[in-house]
Amino acid sequence: MAVINKPAGISVSGNTFKTVANALLHNIKRSIEPDALSIPTPVHRLDNQTSGLLLIAKTKTAQIELGNQFKNKTIQKKYCTIVVGKIHTNQIINVPIEEKEASTSFEIIKVVKSLKYENLSCLKVSPKTGRTHQIRIHLASIGNPILGDKLYGNKETLHKGKGLFLCASEVTFLHPKTFKTTQIKLEKIPQKFNTMLIREKRRWNTYNL
Repeated sequence: MAVINKPAGISVSGNTFKTVANALLHNIKRSIEPDALSIPTPVHRLDNQTSGLLLIAKTKTAQIELGNQFKNKTIQKKYCTIVVGKIHTNQIINVPIEEKEASTSFEIIKVVKSLKYENLSCLKVSPKTGRTHQIRIHLASIGNPILGDKLYGNKETLHKGKGLFLCASEVTFLHPKTFKTTQIKLEKIPQKFNTMLIREKRRWNTYNL
């Protein structure tokens, strides 16, 4: 198997040419195992605008085993995000999505003042279920849409040219061959996260002295 860091703005799969699935054939070596897949295959999805860690199966065994772990909800994923507004406490959101159970917890990393948004909150988010757009829907449901979310936010939550501030930063799973607990973390979240927080805080301080 492999783990890649997917850039924002590229779909995992689909009918367009520019997808992660199409790029894997030319960027990841084929497994030498007897059950090697002819093309390395993503075993889960990330939204087009979401960046971060994506698990790739290189063998049929890995594809089945990792797929079962996702199905059984034993794979743990964590995301870094910036939302609009000030969040005061860590929370668990239990709001059904398309009439299906959905649960997301988060902890506050940092809150900064902002001239445009009043406040921005940086969160570490842990989805307990895997519904489509779950994190985006849940954070919007408490009045704190993700910065740059065109679908669940509004024109006031967009930041021109910066995209969606959501990154899959950590994943924990059982290795499909050794069955050892494996944890992968990004060394650094995208630079735009820190740049945004620092800039907004600096602008606030400059105009409120």
